[in-house]
Order: sequence, then C-alpha cells, then structure tokens
Amino acid sequence: MVSGKTLHQLFEDQAARTPDRVAVSAADRALTYRELNAEADAVAARLRRAGAGPGRLIGLCVDRTADLVVGLLGILKAGAAYVPVDPAYPAGRIAFLLDDSQVSAVVTVSRVAERLADCAAPVIPLDRDTEAPAAPAAAAEQSRDSDLAYVIYTSGSTGVPKGVLVEHRNAVRLFEQTAELVGYRPDDVWTLFHSISFDFSVWELWGALLHGGRLVVAGTETVRSPQLLHKLLADEGVTVLNQTPSAFRRLVGASTATLPALRLVVFGGERLDVKLLEPWFARYGDERPALVNMYGITETTVHVTARRITRADLDEPGVSPIGRPLPDVTLRLLDEDGDPVADGTPGELYVGGTGVARGYHRRPELTAERFRTVGTGADAERLYRSGDRAVRTADGEYLFVGRADDQIKIRGFRIEPGEIEALLADDPRLASAIVVPQDHGEGDVRLTAYLVPSAGAETGDEALGRLVAEVSARAAGTLPEHMRPSAYRLITEVPTTAQGKVDRSALPALPHRQAPAGPSGGGAELTPTQRQVDAIVTEVLARPGIGLDDDLFEHGATSLAFMRVIASVNRRWKLSLTGAELDAATVRDLSACVDARASK
Repeated sequence: MVSGKTLHQLFEDQAARTPDRVAVSAADRALTYRELNAEADAVAARLRRAGAGPGRLIGLCVDRTADLVVGLLGILKAGAAYVPVDPAYPAGRIAFLLDDSQVSAVVTVSRVAERLADCAAPVIPLDRDTEAPAAPAAAAEQSRDSDLAYVIYTSGSTGVPKGVLVEHRNAVRLFEQTAELVGYRPDDVWTLFHSISFDFSVWELWGALLHGGRLVVAGTETVRSPQLLHKLLADEGVTVLNQTPSAFRRLVGASTATLPALRLVVFGGERLDVKLLEPWFARYGDERPALVNMYGITETTVHVTARRITRADLDEPGVSPIGRPLPDVTLRLLDEDGDPVADGTPGELYVGGTGVARGYHRRPELTAERFRTVGTGADAERLYRSGDRAVRTADGEYLFVGRADDQIKIRGFRIEPGEIEALLADDPRLASAIVVPQDHGEGDVRLTAYLVPSAGAETGDEALGRLVAEVSARAAGTLPEHMRPSAYRLITEVPTTAQGKVDRSALPALPHRQAPAGPSGGGAELTPTQRQVDAIVTEVLARPGIGLDDDLFEHGATSLAFMRVIASVNRRWKLSLTGAELDAATVRDLSACVDARASK
C-alpha cells in the first residue's frame, strides 16, 4: 500500500485542498468539505469523551441524510470503527447487531433514536448535545492504517449473522488499486444509493470523498423508485453510478431521457446477466457511460475483479464475465481436494491480497475455517475461501458460475438460507423449514419458505393459518426486508438427493398447500378502487388475504415487487405515481392516492 494513512486522514488531506467544495448533498442540507470536517470533528470529540478510541466499536444508526456521513466520519476520527445499523431493520435485528458487536456507544439522530430504546450502550444523538460543554475531550490517539474501520454483518449459515472486520488499509488500497480503472476526478458526482449495512456503500462514499467529489445521499423514496432515481441522476448531474444488476434493470425501464453527465456505471453485489443491458446499449451505446462489472465479497473489501462490458458481450448471454483481478489481488481456483483446476474447469474461488479482511468478530472458529494460510515461509499466502465457483478462460479472464453451497444474493445482499430456516423452524409445531429463491420475472427474486408441520401439529386450516401467521410475524419482527420470505408453502416431507441432502430444486414441483390466508380486507366492503388495487397486489405478490391496512413490505413485498405494483396501478389508471406519494405502503393508502390523482 502506498499511502499508509487511514480513510479519515486521507479525507482530511482532501478537505485541506478543497475546503469550499461541496462534499455531501442530501434532501435536508449540503455540506462543504470544511463544514463536514468540522462537524465530524465535533462528533469525534464527543465520542472520545465517552471513551471511544482504537479498538472500540461504535454503532451507527442514522437515516439517509447528511447526518449519516457526519456520524460515520466522526466515528473514524475518534479512532473507532463503525458498525452500521440500518434504522429500517426490525427491532430484533437491531438488538442483535448491537449486542453481538458489543458496541461501546451508538451514534444516531433524534428522529430514529426510538429504534434504540432497548440499547444498553450510551446513545449519542448527533442533533442534540447532551453532554456538559465544559467536559474536555480526551487527546486524540493517532490512528494507524491497521486499525479497524468498520464491521459489517452478513448472513450466517448457522442461523447467526457474522460481523466482518475490515481495516483501514484494506479499504484504502481498494481506491489506490482502482485509480486507473475509475479515473477519479474532483468534479465527479457519486450517489450514496446503497444501505450503509451493505459494503457497496463503502465504495460509493469514499469514491467521492477521497478524491474531492460530491456525494449525493439518495433518500428512501428515491432508492425505492427508479423514476425518482432517474430524476435525481439528471438533476444532480451524477457522473458515477453504482448499482446491483437487479436495481439497474428497473432504472433502464424508468425513463427514455438521456443522462449526459453520466460517465461510468459500476455493477456489483450480484451476478450480472449481460442480456439485461440490451435495451441500454440500444439507447446509449457502449462508449459513454462506460459499464464495468465488478465482483467482490465483504470479506475481501468490496471489489476483487473488474471487467468492462460492451455490446459484444451480448453474443454470450449465458455468461457472467467478472474479468481480471485488481492489481494487488490473487485468485486461485481449487477443486474439492484443494488442488488447482485447469483453465476452462470450474473451481471454488479463493481470494488473496491486501484486501482480505482481518476475520470475523468474536468468531475464531469460523475465521479459521474461511480464512486460510496456504504455503509456508516466504511462500505463505492468506486466502479467503469465497464459496463462489468460477472458470478461468485461456486468456486469463474469469467467469462467474455460481455458488458451491446454498448461499444466495438478493439485491446485492448475501443471504444464507440456513439463518432464515433456523428462525422459522424454532417452533415446536414445525419439523423443518426450507427457504429457496424464486424469480417472479424482471429480476424480481423473492424467497419462498416451505414448511413441514411436526407430527403432532394440528392440520386444520384454522390451526395452520395461525401457525403460518405467527411464523411470518416472527420473521417480520426479526429479519430485514431482503431476508423475509414472501410466500409460505406447506409440504408433508422434505425431498432429498441420493446423497441425503435437501433437494431444493425439487421443492417447486412438490405437491404443497398454499398457506391458509389470514383475514382479508373485507371484500364486500371494499370500494371499487380498493378492490382493483387489491387484485393487483394479490397478483404481483402471489399472496391473497392481505388486509387494507397491512404493510406490503411486511407481507412479502420486495422493493422491486412494490414498484411492479405501482407500475401496474399506473397502467390501469394512466397515472405516473412513484410510490413516494404514499404515507404507508398499504392497499388503503394506494387506493386513496389513485382516487385523488384520477379525479384531477
């Protein structure tokens, strides 16, 4: 690594060079580099008075505003590492993250502080100074590049999420190694589109702030609406956009208006099906903006490989090209015995280099299992076993094949079905639970849970309906949106392979009962609009019985499924709703919005 500095030290260098340039803009306010630096310094001082410093973990629970960046930078300036906690997560998930990480404090804002009511650690609101102004801050201890920068939690196969320990030097070298690829410019405008709990946000945030660019924080409504995102990109003159392929698919169909400022689109987080880019290439060509597919893993610090995607890639639609490793990355493809495979033969991908993280927080056994040292002496190399399968071509490029296990990705989030299955099956009325992804078209991938009632469980419709409702409620109260099953199916036994493993591919064709629906919104009492909106919701979500005032996201809707509901409503009534007009994602609110707009 060249710099030997931390992320916040490099930011301070940039702030000294361009103090009056806008660093962050959001719906609530904009901050110059000088203002952002000063506000973060004030947060750091408060945190040091609370005992923060190197080796300490500080929770970060802030909504999508400029305060999110202030809080994150303040934590790093205090010498600590941040643990991102999305305030949209259910209370159970928030409580687990804060308890498992053993944070010494949590940085938040008053408007979401109620989400931390049960937090044992001190809660520090950015927008309210509750400390005595005379209390002196401890002297800042010099941060080192080997200090932790953040701990991001990913899904765990054993049912327990695991925190990945990433050091400053892991992240700093990412931007050094991609300088030629990206061509970072001080006039660049980046979006902070992804959740701070998803490591793609690390790339977005520092890609702007380490190079004098401007970071535009996309609000919650904008993230959910491709139409609003397209408008944001146009209005703000965004030059670098980062998207999961599934999110980009929605953006492609959102508008035919051009985005002249956009110079680079980076894909990441999930498998890229190049065929989805066909309408984009037809409209914009493949020169500007440049499209780059990057493969990576949280444990290897965001990105590992890169590949420029052109129109010629449409000739091989079944291939997902991930390109070549970054300059400081080493890749090995090994078979089940740990031996190298020949070019053209699939193997499991092992990743080495300076991006490999420290390990897992408080999980030494799992760290030893996934982070392995190969070789001895001067030839020793620390590798991360990814679980991903790839092929190396004769010319040295890599193609993504799939997973070596059951892990899946939805909208870029890594999901271990075992974690969800363990939660669902923690009910004496269930013998087992199996969770599999199901593609509903247009990249709308949702989870389906197959439930096997235990031998002594009641099998009447009322009892089974109550069981499914309670299991679903537990999932909604514990799991983040992207991990909640959208549908539940009841089966009598679990199909297995000849080797005795669960045959997940056989589940969709297995005879099953649709989980009995709960009480509906009262069909006879619905207005004509409500009846038609309810029919659209039922068709898109494939889940009858959702009540008028039920939150659609708590009843199986993904962000993409919700936008498909909005799109269907727009076609039916010839409207141009984005979803941001709603106070709540319910049939009642959507119907009222339709009536209000259709009457104008």
